[in-house]
Amino acid sequence: MTQDMYKIALLGLGTVGGGVYDILEKQKDEMAHKVGRNLEISKILVRNKAKYADKADVSKFVSNWEDIVNDESISIVVEVMGGIEPARTYIEEALKAGKHVVTANKDLMATEGHHLLEVAKENHCDLLFEAAVAGGIPIIRPMKQCLLGNEITEVMGIINGTTNFILTKMSEDGMEFVDALQLATDLGYAEADPTADIEGYDAGRKLAIMASIAFHTPVNFSHVYTEGISKISAKDILYAHELGSEIKLLGIAKNTETGIEVKVHPTIIPAKHPLASVKDAFNAVFVHGDAVDDAMFYGRGAGALPTGSAVVGDVLDIARDMQYNCAGRIGCGCYKELPIKELGDTESSFYIRMRLEDRAGTLAALAGVFGQYGVSISMLLQKDKNNESAEIVIVTYDVLEKQFEEAMKEITTMDMVKEICSVIRVHHA
Repeated sequence: MTQDMYKIALLGLGTVGGGVYDILEKQKDEMAHKVGRNLEISKILVRNKAKYADKADVSKFVSNWEDIVNDESISIVVEVMGGIEPARTYIEEALKAGKHVVTANKDLMATEGHHLLEVAKENHCDLLFEAAVAGGIPIIRPMKQCLLGNEITEVMGIINGTTNFILTKMSEDGMEFVDALQLATDLGYAEADPTADIEGYDAGRKLAIMASIAFHTPVNFSHVYTEGISKISAKDILYAHELGSEIKLLGIAKNTETGIEVKVHPTIIPAKHPLASVKDAFNAVFVHGDAVDDAMFYGRGAGALPTGSAVVGDVLDIARDMQYNCAGRIGCGCYKELPIKELGDTESSFYIRMRLEDRAGTLAALAGVFGQYGVSISMLLQKDKNNESAEIVIVTYDVLEKQFEEAMKEITTMDMVKEICSVIRVHHA
């Protein structure tokens, strides 16, 4: 292309959209030096123009999508609206119109990403989505490019800042979950409805995207087992400390000989593991490749400017591709169809905290049931005792999830078992 200016349309001007606008405005005099062309946001799609009047140049505001998709002068569309629709339709129509697209939409890319990347390929366009995972931390591009020479066998990370903030406060200040969640809400880390964060859905969507890239196989959000942190108590964190560990909400994707495993759940992780020291709202992703060995990516996983940084990085990448007529050079990369394992066919080690009747033979009976289902006990501790019951903590060796589930079903029916307080998976470094 020979034009001196690449024009951009911005879909949405919320938190991330505002960050993108501010970064591009601040850097506008640098763009010609960085990518060889000037860049300009020429149109901004907003529903309520008055609401955003103090955030950007109102002369750029439009409320009609057709004003953008039919504008041949616009080369790049940046979607930061969120949600599935109308974002999906807008992105597909933009690609079919020959426009390159940058999106920060994890919900969409975790469910429709493979389809949209095929549309991009058919129309020789770029569809980039670095900001869809871990905010400002570069992880999509490193896996697609820098680590492409590796066979990646594991991707594991803290990929939700809200839950990490909550667990940090519970660990460092002894707060209970409800109080830590309230603090996260008061400080703006948690949404008014925090369900997507605290139940693991947000992390699950990000994990699906990363697993697809790492293992070259389409992995959708529906494939990911998700479990949140709402049942974690300050007592469990205290006991984890006694075991030399921390509790983190981890997304774990593995490429095993029998298939791909994708799980999000609270995890007891040794304090010596690099992820255990990631605190507050920070994110980190740990990647293992056969050539690079271990690599960790750490930084701010959300926010206007960190996420905006990732979006603008994609915009500049596209501008360079356009300048050298090489758009669409890096597409989906899912050239395999590896099987994705059911949860029951994966292995985990478990921490179980329960209250038992305080009488002779209870531990032997409990161990007998575990043994019947092939669950081996690595550690058993008695933590608390009163006249009627005793609290115990058991840590198992690795076992198939379906065997452990069957054992727990029988254990919950035993009269001597007063309460199953907590069940948390354990990661052994």
